[in-house]
Amino acid sequence: MKIDWLKPLLGHPGPFATLHLDATPSEQAADRDVEGRWNAARKDLAQQGAPNAVLDAIQEVVLRPTRVPGPHGRVVIADDTGVLVDRVVNNPPTATTGSWAPVPALLQAALAADESVELLTVAVDRQGADFLRAGPGGKEQSTFQAPHDEIEKSGSNAVKRARIESRAEDSWERNAAAVAAEIERHVTESRPELVLLTGDVRAVALARAALGAPVVEKVVEVPGGGRSGGGVHEGAFAERVGEALDSYRERRRERVLAELRQELGRESNAVTSVGDVVAVLARGQVKELVLAEEYGTGNPPLNGRKLWIGPDPMHIASSRSDLEALGVTERLEELPASAALVRAAVGQDAGLTFAPEGSVELMDGVAATLRWRDEGTPTEALMSMSGDDRRLH
Repeated sequence: MKIDWLKPLLGHPGPFATLHLDATPSEQAADRDVEGRWNAARKDLAQQGAPNAVLDAIQEVVLRPTRVPGPHGRVVIADDTGVLVDRVVNNPPTATTGSWAPVPALLQAALAADESVELLTVAVDRQGADFLRAGPGGKEQSTFQAPHDEIEKSGSNAVKRARIESRAEDSWERNAAAVAAEIERHVTESRPELVLLTGDVRAVALARAALGAPVVEKVVEVPGGGRSGGGVHEGAFAERVGEALDSYRERRRERVLAELRQELGRESNAVTSVGDVVAVLARGQVKELVLAEEYGTGNPPLNGRKLWIGPDPMHIASSRSDLEALGVTERLEELPASAALVRAAVGQDAGLTFAPEGSVELMDGVAATLRWRDEGTPTEALMSMSGDDRRLH
């Protein structure tokens, strides 16, 4: 999972207000329900010591409608300079919560975003396409009208009918090519994780056939959808979309975990345990940070363990003396291990994946896959004869 959206937090000393808001509007009260939830969270944040200026900055953002239909959440992080992160997530929290603390609630924010998929939905017919881009900033809609309008097959005699049908077939194909080019333009500009293609069965097939390989790899066809006013059964279509997204999330997670299992098994480009993960984060080697899912769901992160950080995101160590030995002597800070690990991962453009219980063996509930390794990379090995789980180096 990409966590580059947390980058605006780097370089800010804090403290931070972190808000996880149920942003679902009520059909009866519209966004007044969101305002009520925010007002309760604001009182809680104020009691924790958050200044009015910070709360006012958050309020200006959260009372701005997301224009997203259906249940969804919002993660907002701010400090005394203003709002640093504002991200819409697919699933609302069970309860709106806020914290005012020296460090932002990175783990909870990342876990909420883990359920989100940056999605481009394309509903096509023989005349064009409707586009709906769903991402961290909400949803954006647009329409594309294809250039060829002779799409009906009819005629009064066999010769005329054959000519019209030939021109209609040609128009369908040309329109499909134009729609495919528009899909590729949207993908290039907005870089969605997944492209959901739906609509007229023939138009879907033609458009998909006209797409280039890089875009086709992102495409999933979901039947039952259509362009605006097309008589779509919204409930059934939404259920199919939900199934497609669940399947994609599982594939996204399993790709990382399969790589982790393989690399740990051959003691290659992966490490596990807090100490070893800290070591590779400090060297900028991490491709994907993997944390046990339980740490994002309320259990004490890494058994309450803490780590030390410096001003640079890659300044991370198990002790203050380890950082001082590297010449880092100013702006040292002790953080909860989970926050320090995620901060370092963000700083080196690593991804973050949560591992469900039983999916992979993790020492201390943490592991990482690596971009590269050298002689200085920790080696993972287990004592096979004694049952001792200490690492050998």
